Amino acid sequence: MNYPVWEIPQLGGGMLIGMVAIFHVFISHFAVGGGLFLVLTERKAYRERNDVLLAYVKSHSKFFALLTLVFGALSGVGIWFSIGLVSPPGTSALIHLFVWGWAAEWVFFLVEITAALLYYTTWDRLDRRTHEAIGWIYALSAWMSLVIINGILSFMLTPGGWLEDGSILSAFFNPSYLPSLIIRTLVCLALAGLYAMGTASLLKQQDLRENLIRYSARWLMPAFLLLPFAGAWYVASIPPLARQISMGGAAAVTLFAVGSVAFSILLFVFAYLLAYRHPRGFSPALAALFLVLGLMTTGVTEWVREAVRKPYLIYGYMYSNGMRAKDLQAMPTGESLLAASKWSHLKTVPSGQEPAAGHEVFRIQCAACHTLRGYNGIALLVDGWDEDLLADQIQHLDMLKGFMPPFKGSNPERLALAKYLFNLEKRSPVSTTLEVKP
Repeated sequence: MNYPVWEIPQLGGGMLIGMVAIFHVFISHFAVGGGLFLVLTERKAYRERNDVLLAYVKSHSKFFALLTLVFGALSGVGIWFSIGLVSPPGTSALIHLFVWGWAAEWVFFLVEITAALLYYTTWDRLDRRTHEAIGWIYALSAWMSLVIINGILSFMLTPGGWLEDGSILSAFFNPSYLPSLIIRTLVCLALAGLYAMGTASLLKQQDLRENLIRYSARWLMPAFLLLPFAGAWYVASIPPLARQISMGGAAAVTLFAVGSVAFSILLFVFAYLLAYRHPRGFSPALAALFLVLGLMTTGVTEWVREAVRKPYLIYGYMYSNGMRAKDLQAMPTGESLLAASKWSHLKTVPSGQEPAAGHEVFRIQCAACHTLRGYNGIALLVDGWDEDLLADQIQHLDMLKGFMPPFKGSNPERLALAKYLFNLEKRSPVSTTLEVKP
């Protein structure tokens, strides 16, 4: 209510954040696991006195630096830009609560990018021990960035004791922190192997290519063995409503949850059968298919993680539309939402301008998750509902659909929203332009 609403036609703000975030996660998690892959493979090359393998590590480090430092950093900036515009209340809350956490993460990130640049540019310029030490510094600082970011992300779904005591420690070391950290670390290792299979498939030397593909495929095995246990632990740690949403409470979320498991199984089975067991026939085209499958797995998994948090942005504290739960509880029944909203064009529901007022209410209460006729479009969802049914559904929204925030506002605002949605469903040319009366 205290910030202007940024509406993105057809796509919606949530989808924009999701697209940027999925791309970023797919690269940033590789940045963590890939750094460990580089330094351990470098040690392997020195231990085996394998100059050909060492040349591959040098080449892979160039690909690694370009991908993670350019696209990873740009997509990270994209996340901050998009969340700041789509959800300024939530972004502000996370910055203020975890200000020292963000500061520490940025320090680790600075060390990380410095070490990555030094690691890539100092091949044959530094002695073996020093160069490996830089690699270990990178791997540790990258993982520590993950450790901090994971605490903030997991807090959003399971704030735990923070809701009662307000302690930063309760917020950071929340109920899902540890299982989430284990899951993300395992995913980092798997992605390191997945990307390495891609660069290894391009090698011309047959023996080296086969050995590296088989070696890279083994990096997926820890995730294959441990993710089911870590995943079960994670599901047990999240709120009951979140579990319910993912296990049948919302059909789309359940389908994506099933897709996450199915894609993961396919990825591990294909990696074992096609890469580990038969590396000779593992082509660049097959490696590209693996990366696409890995991106799809990342996408549906992150989408489910975000979806099960509904109706909240920060569970139990702030709803997905940016309104704080305690503010809504303190708001008297029937109080005007428009009057309390700093950036609304209308402060009342003028006679004859009900659709325009309803549009204002929609922007404040609903636009954070819904578009009009695009992704999660509201017109399709209310197709066939009459105006009375819409008004009744809005009044009991949070009771009828547990993943929706409660409606707050006056009775005229509720009826105005119902009229606006009804006219959307009819696709009639209703004007929401404000009229200036003398």
